[in-house]
Amino acid sequence: MERYASVITVRSEKLDYYRQLHAQVWPGVLKMIEQCNMRNYSIFLREVELGKYFLFSYYEYIGTDRVADRKKMAADPETQRWWKETLPCQQPIPLAQTGEGWSRMEELFHHAGD
Repeated sequence: MERYASVITVRSEKLDYYRQLHAQVWPGVLKMIEQCNMRNYSIFLREVELGKYFLFSYYEYIGTDRVADRKKMAADPETQRWWKETLPCQQPIPLAQTGEGWSRMEELFHHAGD
């Protein structure tokens, strides 16, 4: 199992719409997340400056071929429709690589407990 954490900003003028979308994620999108071996998927929101918001995502990948699973997800028509709604709400962080949307974060600490 691999843990993935990423960050991106959300456009303040699109924040309410982004919240609405994620209050009722489409069933086909949720099904594809599961079929692509992603578990415990969460997205968190934080205002970091007045009117500037960051999204933090976390999921656990339990498959054996993440590249193939990502391609499968990208080819799914329902997921493509979902991304057409969500992508305009998002904006890469200021120091993102060219073409990068969600920026992967480095894991500095993990404690699973007993």
